[in-house]
Amino acid sequence: MATHTGLNGVVKIGSNTVGEVTSFTLNQTQDTVEDTTLTDSMKTYKALRGDATATVECHFDETDTAQEAANLGTSATLELYPEGADSGDKYFTGTAIVTGGDVGVTMDGIISRTLTFQFTGGVSEATV
Repeated sequence: MATHTGLNGVVKIGSNTVGEVTSFTLNQTQDTVEDTTLTDSMKTYKALRGDATATVECHFDETDTAQEAANLGTSATLELYPEGADSGDKYFTGTAIVTGGDVGVTMDGIISRTLTFQFTGGVSEATV
């Protein structure tokens, strides 16, 4: 069984690689509806619609093309590469809308930027 470290993670917005990434998270959920009948001894469910969001944490860099293009409300292809972007590596991709952009400043730390995304139409898993 293969394991990976976060050292090789890559995030792309459109064709631009986000610089200074420190972490990212992909969240996928699936709505369900109960379809239990009176004679069932255990509850049963049916799958409905899915949803996906992502959060990207990075060091603030006003010269980074991808960071600067991530304006609220804009839509672009978002690609998340947990194990890197080398041939054979798996990644997640889909069209996403930028829903948040926070900048964090502390007196004795690196300025951070947090970008949040809402996927529209789902997420696909692909291979480089």
